[in-house]
Amino acid sequence: MQALNVPGAPGAKPRSRRGWLAGITVFLVFVALLVSGILQRIHTNATLHTETAEMAIPTVSVVTPKRAAPSQEIVLPGNVQPYITSPIYSRTDGYLKKWYFDIGTHVKKGQLLAVIETPEVDQQLQQARSNLLTAQANLDLASITKTRYQGLLKAHAVSQQDVDNAVGSYNANKAIVEADQAAVEQYTALVSFEKIYAPFDGVITARNTDIGDLINSGSSTAARTDLFHIAQPGVLRVYVNVPEEYSQGIKPGMTGTLVLAEFPGRKFQGKVVRTADAINLITRTLLIEIDVDNPSGTLLTGSYAEVHLAVPSQNSTFLIPVDALLFRSEGLRVGVVKDGKVVLTTVIPGHDFGNQIEIVSGLKADDQVIVNPSDSIVQGQEVQIVQASLPGDPK
Repeated sequence: MQALNVPGAPGAKPRSRRGWLAGITVFLVFVALLVSGILQRIHTNATLHTETAEMAIPTVSVVTPKRAAPSQEIVLPGNVQPYITSPIYSRTDGYLKKWYFDIGTHVKKGQLLAVIETPEVDQQLQQARSNLLTAQANLDLASITKTRYQGLLKAHAVSQQDVDNAVGSYNANKAIVEADQAAVEQYTALVSFEKIYAPFDGVITARNTDIGDLINSGSSTAARTDLFHIAQPGVLRVYVNVPEEYSQGIKPGMTGTLVLAEFPGRKFQGKVVRTADAINLITRTLLIEIDVDNPSGTLLTGSYAEVHLAVPSQNSTFLIPVDALLFRSEGLRVGVVKDGKVVLTTVIPGHDFGNQIEIVSGLKADDQVIVNPSDSIVQGQEVQIVQASLPGDPK
């Protein structure tokens, strides 16, 4: 009869031990899986907490202020005028007999420009000369009479009264001669004004009369017309109105560059020679004069020019993006990140260049300025930073 394998029997001991070891192994594996799951859950929760905390801190883009250039170029309109320009009037009345030069003609100083007929003045001169001859004859007679009476007085042939009368007549005739001589000189001068001469070297820019025109003297109260306009274009004056904010940077001796539409790609150099040293109360500008050499007459007087001036900066300033500004009730502010926190800094703006603005006070070279800050940003707020760049920065 075969024996049964009953647990607890001597033959069943090895099999029971193997079952026990298997159970322990399963338990340990279960515990390991449980601990691993718990640890992973803890790690996931910690990571989530950290990420949540980091996401709670806003991220901002910052830039470092760019130091403004030591000089700034400004472009202003300028009026080109000749160094000397003058209207030519007549100094006597009459009719234009002849003119010799038309517009665009270059003339020299002293050249005859026109001749005026003045028959009335010629007649007055002739009459004045006749009066002078008559007065001179009377003076000669009075001189002889005076001399004769003075000689007779020594011989007691005439009275002192007769001598005094002779002397008085001589003095009166002498005064008449002097007056008639002055009249002759006056009419001689008027006759000399019949000829119009160029007052300086230049070019005729206008002729406003023609042969036969009635000419009124420039000194009369009647309506008068300038016969010619003459200009000296060898050196040109360019007048520019500089805004008050740039006025302190404008000094005589500075270089100004002219650009004209009729000369694309060309630049003409000039120098600031003087300023008005006063701000115009109406326009709030400073009038300056720039002289430009024009020996060949390339530039025409009356032209419009763009004048480029390099104006030195008066203070050390910085440039930041316009969208970095915060407009608050307490004034203009920018957000600066220091030690990971926001500091709202008061700034004073300068010139606005469109996408950038000049800051003349309130920033330092190493400040980290927040670009496009949110309206809700506050003092002391903790932030994370991302470095941005200004226009023109190397990439």
